Amino acid sequence: MRMYDCISKKKSGFALSKEEIKFLVDGYTLGEIPDYQMSAFLMAVCLKGMTEEETLSLTMAMAESGDILDLSAIHGCKADKHSTGGVGDKTTLVVAPMVAALKVPVAKMSGRGLGHTGGTIDKLESFPGFRTALTQEEFFSQVNRIGLAVMAQTANLAPADKKIYALRDVTATVDSMPLIASSIMSKKLAAGASVIVLDVKSGSGAFMKTLEDSVALAKQMVDLGNGAGRKTYAVVTDMNQPLGNNIGNILEVKEAIDALNGCGPEDLMDASCTLAAQMLVGAGKAASFDEGYQMAEGTIKDGSAFEKFCEFIEAQGGDAAYAREPQKFPTAPIKFPVKASASGYISSMDTEQIGLASLVLGAGREKKEDKIDPAAGIQMCIKIGDFVEAGQIIAVLYTSEEKKAVAARDRLLPAITISKEQVVPAKHVLAILE
Repeated sequence: MRMYDCISKKKSGFALSKEEIKFLVDGYTLGEIPDYQMSAFLMAVCLKGMTEEETLSLTMAMAESGDILDLSAIHGCKADKHSTGGVGDKTTLVVAPMVAALKVPVAKMSGRGLGHTGGTIDKLESFPGFRTALTQEEFFSQVNRIGLAVMAQTANLAPADKKIYALRDVTATVDSMPLIASSIMSKKLAAGASVIVLDVKSGSGAFMKTLEDSVALAKQMVDLGNGAGRKTYAVVTDMNQPLGNNIGNILEVKEAIDALNGCGPEDLMDASCTLAAQMLVGAGKAASFDEGYQMAEGTIKDGSAFEKFCEFIEAQGGDAAYAREPQKFPTAPIKFPVKASASGYISSMDTEQIGLASLVLGAGREKKEDKIDPAAGIQMCIKIGDFVEAGQIIAVLYTSEEKKAVAARDRLLPAITISKEQVVPAKHVLAILE
């Protein structure tokens, strides 16, 4: 078997066999196939596409290129959720304790933020002492003991995907639906959960800008998960404006704590209950989506989700006093108000630019090695459809240097459109796929 033949076959529009796909994935991971040949193959995929069978074979080959987490030592039906990345997305901090409070174990691997999207691990590390580098034994033991653990992704989780994605990033081969779907699902399958719920973002702050593309990606990932023998669900959610009001690690943690205490923004509460409901249905805890949604809401009303969150923070070495008294968290030395330049209705937002403004403040990282300022971020004071007066504060920037605030303001203001005509904002949950 030769890589040349695989490239030629795909270039001509023919489907590759499972064996051929495994050959090229394994060969590239081991360094036996050079970058230039893999680049040619990836471009052929972008131009010719892949069949469902090919995409599943690619997903499984990448998942099997490293460690596959065996969660059989954890009792019960294990559930996990994954977001395709957004601005202000702190749903894991709300959803995971909701589901765990209902006796469905949540064994989750999460990543760090990169670019305009935040990372769950960075948010959790806002708690003093919180540990994300758990051994496998600690991870399993904690889930069995309290029903919830979140750890940083291991270095050997789907290494083929890491290597292939780095190549896609510099060869203009990122925007291929089969390559996107297989990249995401290879990591989720390797993480070992029995039930996978996908939060697929759609809009200006998401990778998929249109609802049509977002639904297509969600459907393909659901098919891949089910094809691999996992119960897989997807929820398509709006990212044409930030989720909730806060962007930045400590600011988002505080908002998640508010949500767990029943005081969260409406869009965050709806998204969290929707995702939790799908996890509960998949695990057999709820007979229907509506029942699961009500059960999730019940954990907020009776306080069990918040108490589970505090238990989880303590179990991983964090100081839960910060959850019970969020004023303990440090605040940025500079709070910089941003004011509306005209009167009118908020008609649209460029959410990606808003996310990049938070990065300028220090809330995110452009490279993996960059350090973040956990207190930096943005508090949005508006939503699409709101009326504002000229000079009204529409956002507050949190940072350590005024020059960063000025640069972030100059990026933020053009990202918010004010018009004379009122617009009706889209619902946050746009579609649910099973």
